[in-house]
Amino acid sequence: MTVEPLTVVDADTLLSSPLRQTSFLVEGLLPQGVHILCGASKIGKSWLVLWLGLQVACGLPVWGLKTLPCQVLYLCLEDTYSRIQNRLFQLTDQAPSNLLFSVWCQRLGHGLQEQLEDHLQQFPQTKLMIIDTLQKVRDNVVSRGSPYAADYSDIAALKQLADRHNLCILLVHHLRKLTDAADPFNEVSGSTAIQGAADSALILKRSSRGGDQATLLATGRDIVYQQLTLRFVDCRWHLVERKDGEALAMEEIPPFLLRLTAFVQQHDHWEGSATALLTAMGETEVTANNVTKLIARYWERALAPHGIIYTTRRTAAERLLYLTVRHDGNDGDDGKFPI
Repeated sequence: MTVEPLTVVDADTLLSSPLRQTSFLVEGLLPQGVHILCGASKIGKSWLVLWLGLQVACGLPVWGLKTLPCQVLYLCLEDTYSRIQNRLFQLTDQAPSNLLFSVWCQRLGHGLQEQLEDHLQQFPQTKLMIIDTLQKVRDNVVSRGSPYAADYSDIAALKQLADRHNLCILLVHHLRKLTDAADPFNEVSGSTAIQGAADSALILKRSSRGGDQATLLATGRDIVYQQLTLRFVDCRWHLVERKDGEALAMEEIPPFLLRLTAFVQQHDHWEGSATALLTAMGETEVTANNVTKLIARYWERALAPHGIIYTTRRTAAERLLYLTVRHDGNDGDDGKFPI
């Protein structure tokens, strides 16, 4: 059997070659590639993607983020044209002609890719495709092998199309009923291959089933982790607040560490036991046993950005803490205190 050799590129050539950079359909949120938007049933996902398609087709901002105006194809496979029309009545007075709808298509591996290729031939300005829902275009034959392989194959087939034509393909998908408070991305229905093959994942979760507020979590290869608080008013998801990964990480820092930072900056240097430190700070909310654990866990995020060096040393009687502010250019403080 003749095997085609690998096509390789050396690092020097790669570093010096001008390559097409990833473009965003929605700045900082939806780049080219395949993305999954997941949420519980009837939570408002279809309202969200319809409004998003309208904004992109018109070149209007999405929650203050710039969009790339283009032709949009929306495969609304769980709806009827009548329902889509009623939703458009509530969202806009002048719908653009470059937002196209279809309520039926073939499945993956059974003609869908060919249908999408034909559509791109007819409408070459298409840069955003919305498939609502992913399950409607999947081949549900059980004999396809392992669930992981089947999931990966389906997403990979769409990713090949997206990469070949520089498209953004947004797949509407569901969450499993079993929740995971530690990591909501574990709630995506199906195997981990769905997230692994996709370029990014977005999770829409309402605060309560009857409430109007929800959180949109987004993570991916070309976007920073971010959390958007949204409110559903007049059939639209309005932005309440946006936080990126850095802001969310800062929120996790216990207030005690922020007060400790200010204390060390004020004194420039401090050394002594955890009990003595709490006494000097007038702290009553934290116990001495937790001080070293909190500092060790959050030092890199809370103290290091302010130039605070932290080391410890255990004596026969107690553990001593050393905290000092390293001033710019004063490398002599490095390693000053024993561990």
